[in-house]
Amino acid sequence: MRLGFWRRSHHLDKLTLRELVIAYVQYPAIIAYALLTFVAVALYVQHPARALPTLVSMAAAVFIYPLVWYLLHRWVLHSRWMFKVAPLAATWKRIHYDHHQDPNHLEVLFGSLYTTLPTIVIATAPLGYAIGGIGGASAAVAAGLVTTCFYEFCHCIQHLAYKPKSRWLADIKRRHMAHHFHDETGNFGITNFTWDKLFGTFYERPDRSRKSPTVFNLGYTSEVAKRWPRVAELSGGIVADTHPRQRQR
Repeated sequence: MRLGFWRRSHHLDKLTLRELVIAYVQYPAIIAYALLTFVAVALYVQHPARALPTLVSMAAAVFIYPLVWYLLHRWVLHSRWMFKVAPLAATWKRIHYDHHQDPNHLEVLFGSLYTTLPTIVIATAPLGYAIGGIGGASAAVAAGLVTTCFYEFCHCIQHLAYKPKSRWLADIKRRHMAHHFHDETGNFGITNFTWDKLFGTFYERPDRSRKSPTVFNLGYTSEVAKRWPRVAELSGGIVADTHPRQRQR
């Protein structure tokens, strides 16, 4: 059941920056991240770690986050095996296929809690616990949740019909738009492209003259859908091969 602002669908090519901020702070996943951050802080208060392990745990969580995102984005979200496994087809459709089919659809831009929360905890809690016990784990999870909120907002800005005044924001927006509208096989980062550079997937658009034929469908073409139809069935039979999905008026 949708409440308030989210009673209707929203698209970032039609929103202003102010409307985006309103949508962002009301989105259920963002509210959940904020509430869980308070829970993690409360757990830290009950089981505090010393100052240095706490800071190291938080720094480690922030450091590891871009690598975890890169690996998941490249090898899971852009996988061509998930849609072939019937139980995973709906998950793949929700967590990334729909986003590439319509890059400005706000609801599918945000990560789904049943996939993001376990990932955040698994990526940060063991690392923090190894450094500072329960307090370190709590601090690391809190840092991971706050980092997720930051990533989600930057991701929204990247898809918003808005030219950032910040040079850094403009740069990451340009690279992410190339990922969505030119070649999806590179620029897997969101705010940090260090791992793209280290693994050889970073590019600026002029570096690749040829547009990827699968930039909107992630390899799930109309022909592929005939053999593995589950994602197409869940999408109403629509597969956008050469352009973003056309929305119904």
